This record gives sequence, structure tokens and C-alpha cells, in this order.
Amino acid sequence: MPQVDTHCPYCALQCGMSLEGTRVTPRDFPVNAGGLCQKGWTSGSLLTSPKRLTTPMIRVDGALEPVSWDFALDFVARRLQAIQRESGPDGVAIFGGGGLTNEKAYLLGKFARVALGTSQIDYNGRFCMSSAAAAGIKAFGADRGMPFPVTDLKRADVVLLAGANPAETMPPFTQHVRGSDLIVVDPRRTPTAELASLHLAPAPGTDLALALGILHAVVEGGHLDKSYVDERTSGFEDVWRIVASWWPERAERVTGVSAADMRLAAEKLAGARNAYILTARGTEQHATGTATVGAWINLALSLGLPGRAGSGYGCLTGQGNGQGGREHGQKADQLPGYRKLDDPAAREYVAGVWGVEPDSLPGPGRSASELLEALGQEDGPKALMVFGSNVVVSAPRSQRVQDRLSELDFLVVADFVLSETAALADVVLPVTQWAEEHGTLTNLEGRVLLRRKALDPPPGVRSDLDVLNGLAKRLGQPEDRFPADAETVFEELRIASKGGIADYSGVSYDRLRAGEALHWPVPDESHPGTPRMFLDAFAHPDGRARFVPVEHTGPAELPDEEFPLQATTGRVLQHYQSGAQTRLIDELNDVVPEAFVEVHPDTAKRAGLEEGDPAKVRSRRGETVAKVRFVQSLQPDVVFLPFHFPGEQRANLFTNPALDPVSRMPEFKVCAVSLSTVDGAA
Repeated sequence: MPQVDTHCPYCALQCGMSLEGTRVTPRDFPVNAGGLCQKGWTSGSLLTSPKRLTTPMIRVDGALEPVSWDFALDFVARRLQAIQRESGPDGVAIFGGGGLTNEKAYLLGKFARVALGTSQIDYNGRFCMSSAAAAGIKAFGADRGMPFPVTDLKRADVVLLAGANPAETMPPFTQHVRGSDLIVVDPRRTPTAELASLHLAPAPGTDLALALGILHAVVEGGHLDKSYVDERTSGFEDVWRIVASWWPERAERVTGVSAADMRLAAEKLAGARNAYILTARGTEQHATGTATVGAWINLALSLGLPGRAGSGYGCLTGQGNGQGGREHGQKADQLPGYRKLDDPAAREYVAGVWGVEPDSLPGPGRSASELLEALGQEDGPKALMVFGSNVVVSAPRSQRVQDRLSELDFLVVADFVLSETAALADVVLPVTQWAEEHGTLTNLEGRVLLRRKALDPPPGVRSDLDVLNGLAKRLGQPEDRFPADAETVFEELRIASKGGIADYSGVSYDRLRAGEALHWPVPDESHPGTPRMFLDAFAHPDGRARFVPVEHTGPAELPDEEFPLQATTGRVLQHYQSGAQTRLIDELNDVVPEAFVEVHPDTAKRAGLEEGDPAKVRSRRGETVAKVRFVQSLQPDVVFLPFHFPGEQRANLFTNPALDPVSRMPEFKVCAVSLSTVDGAA
């Protein structure tokens, strides 16, 4: 088969690779420079997995039975129409994913609001990037995870990584920061922390207090960039009223990080010619995630980093299309181009592109967690369609989510393997994988990429765009309103995004095929793209960035006598997200085949546990079972579990669904738990 240049199907780095059949070869692409992680190297294996779905299935007498595509689509359309006749448009909900291409995310949002007329649509990116997005919009007026190319980091003198572990989650990224003086903020001594000259290990849920303490040290040490603050920002005085009381010694009492290390971090950042502050899930996945990210942005602004060549603030997006997936309409409150659904001008413009009346578009709906909680309830959706997500494993308080799914009248899942969520469905639709279709994605630096088709899908498999096209026609939509061809959909997306914050109108498949590096916004076809945002002005009307006052309040749930430990969750090198893909690849799953709990040896022994023993980790919401791993460097009152595993090994059986008031992000990163033997007490 011919060799095709494409991109990895996993994280937002979107490493360049070539495919010849299913054989993977790394490419010398800027973000990975010829490197790949274990997941990337083995990604071709999934294309020939015997676990692939290749025919639609409908549940009959409790079992999934194969049917034809026409039968399946006819059945789905009839059931959706019947439910909406009885329960109204919002009786049907859509749940999307941050791994869907831009074309799929765009058409899914359009399908929900035009073909179904429902407001009930959100996606799993709400669990990943929403707090950083909300904080970025508040501070800068726009949300592009990294408003500069990844390669700029190689010229940095100092990089602070807060709540990020790229050495495991996106290993090729680390080459860009290995030459800098690296500061890592993480409760655990992760492989990334091992690379750092300074590791700050705050207690889980105290990152915000740490950022306040370092900002105090910046001002106290005379390092505030006064001219930048005066000329390019507003609101510092309001922030300082709070920060003034967070001297490092006070922050030390809350975080456990020494005041001396906070001052050292401030001095390193202030003394650098080029410095970056980068955040990730560890700062975001809290009930105070938006405020916590805002605290790190305030620190960056005080040092004059954002909007300056060679320095800046950025967020490491997680999912493959975590950036593009939140820009074009599959979020509950959004229209294409990062427009707001409740903006009358945005509604009028996008409705015009879609050929419908603005008043026919529904308003904003529920966020992801609130949508899942409403399923099957009296005032909630009675049917759910899931594209590109495995909520039974990935959502907080996952047994509750599974229970809500069981209360639905109708569940449809489009996937290429029988995920834990698909296994519960009334209808399963087999769809194409990454290498079996064309489509664009937007990586963590805002660069729009063309992922090319490298091979044909198995017989009987259709793309998500085909599914939406077939359903839309059966729901009475015009023949051409929901195209099944990716490039045709992208041409419409270009028009729909024009004039929005995330303006793709100057991006075309032809320009991408020619290899142009196009970072949005790209407002016309002669525009070279915007690799570095904010150099002249920020996206607020007055061109200034905003300091946003934030105060530390701590985790939503604190340890007590019954639950004396704090649990935090995350990813491991060999697995990705819910593990539905990577658990099917022997080379990966053989290395980490089951859940484990990292625990300090002294803590484990107090619970009667030895290395390798099965342990019960229990919270107020549920419990999971995992094998004990001794980690000497771990804080004695902290345990860590990966979230990639199903069944009784789900970490999300015990996580806290408490939501950030702005982003509606759940608090995945900290909750109170007990640790015990499987058959004993804590």
C-alpha cells in the first residue's frame, strides 16, 4: 500500500507519522521531530483488531443482534421521532467527544440544533479543558490552549509546568523543555518531576494557594513587571488586595511547599530572559479549576510573559482534537467559530449559513455532568446518542452515570469497538477509525492539521458523517444539508466560523495538503495564519489582558476520620483516556493490564497491605479495587490511581462530581478516601 503522511490518533500533540498499511513510521514534524511514544508506535495495531465492530447491532431480548444499515438507521430515526413527539425536542440528547475531527464536531452540533432541535448537547472535553478555556477567555478574551508554537519552548530559559506530566501523557513534548530550567508543580514525584531542577509538591487541591504565594514573592522581591502591567493589563490592584495576605509562609502552611522554594521559583521566573508558565489537567480538574488556572495566569501577567515573543502562558490540551473540538459547536453553549449560542448576532449569522431561522435554534443546554445526571429523569432526556466517548468509564461517579443510562428509553452509541458504554446501548453503529477517513484536527498549539485517509475501512463500516447524513435525511432534512464528505463539511465550517474568535475561513484542504502551517485565526486565504497570538493586543475590546481576583478555598471535600486520605487520578504512559483503544493493544496492555493504587509504604502497612496486594479504595460515593504499588516519594496521606480501567477497577467509581461554578468541570483530582484490604476495614 502507498505510504501516507498523517498524524497520531491519540493526544493533542498530534505527532507526525506515516502509515504504510498498518505500519507506522515517525515523521520529522515540528511537534515530535521524529519521535513517537509507545501509543503512537503501536497505533496501527488497532486498525486490524479482531474487536472491531463491522455491522450495526440492535438489542433484541437483551442481546445485541446484527442488522443492516438501512434497518438500523430507520429504527433509530423512528425512535427519536417518537420520543420527541412525547417528550419534546429536549427529550433527545447528544454526547460528543474531544477526539472527533473538526468536521464531525461541527456537523454534530448542527445535527443537534437543526435536525433534532435539541439544546441537550455537550461533550467529554468538558472533563478535560473547560476550566483552562474559561480562565483564558476571562484573562485574554480568547481561548487557544497554547497561543504560540510548541517549538518556541526550546528557546526558554525557564519553564514552569503546573499539573502536567507530559513525560507520560505526551512524551515527545519533553524534548522541547529539556534544555530549560524546569520547575514542576505536582503532588507526585512523576517522571516529569524527575526532569525538573525544582519540584514543588503541594497537597492536592492547594495549587491556587501556591500560585498566590509565588505571586506574592514576585512582588515582594521587586520582580513585578510594572511597565507591562500598566501598559498591557488591567485589574492588578484588585488581585493584589487578595495576594497581599498570601505571603509565602502562609501559603506554606496550606500547601506544604516551603516558602524558600516559592521564593526560588519566583526568582527563577523573574530572572529569565524567556520564560513560560504552562498548566494542564492537574490545575483544572477541581471544583475551583477556573480560579486555579486564573491564579497561574495572574502570575504570568505579573512577570510580563503573555503576548511577548519568547515567553508566555499556555495550557497543554489533552485529547487529540481537544482544541478544535471545543470551537465549532458540540459544547452546550456554543456555535461555530467559538461563538456564543446566546449571542443574537452569532445566532443570526450561523442560522443564515445553515439556512434556518435564528429563532428555530435552541438555547444553551446542560453541561456534560449535568446532562448525564438528568438522563431518564422526569425533566431530562429520554434518549441519548453518544459519539466518540466512553462515559461509563470516564465520567465522575461512574456507577451513577451507568445507572442513569439504564433509565433511558433509548441509547445509541457510534463507536469502532464495543466500549463499556456501547455494550449498554440499544443500537450500536460501527464507524471508521482515524486512518480510514479524511478529516482535520487542531492541535494544542492551534495549528489546523489534515489527517489523511491511509486505508479503506472494513466492509460494513461507515463514518460518523455518513451516520449523521443518513439520520438527518430520515428526520426530514434536505438532501444536501448534512454532507457526508469531510472536505465538503469543512468548506461549510470555514464559512460558519468566519468572523468568530476561532476563524478558519482562510484554511482550506488545498493549503493543508500543500503543507502550510496554519494556526488560527486565519481570516482569509491570503493570510499566513497566527502562530503567535496577542503580540500586539489581547482579544478584549480594549486590547488589554485582565488580572482576575481569585481566592483559595480548597477542595470540595476534605479528609476526616472515616476517609483520612486524599486520592488523585491521572494517566499512565501505556494507556489513553478510558482505555477503550489501548486496552485492546497487547504491547500496551501487557505492561499495565489492570488498575493499581500508588501508596506510601507506611500508609499501606497501616492498612494491612503489602506490595501487590489487592486494595479497596473507598469514598462517600463508591469504591474500587486496585493492586498496591509502593511509592516511597508519595505523600503519606495521598494515593494515586489511573482511570483507564473498567468494571470494579474504575477510579471514577469514587471521584467527586462537585462542579466548578464557571466551567462545570468535575473535581477529578482530589477527594477523601479510605484504604483497606479487600475483605477488611480501613
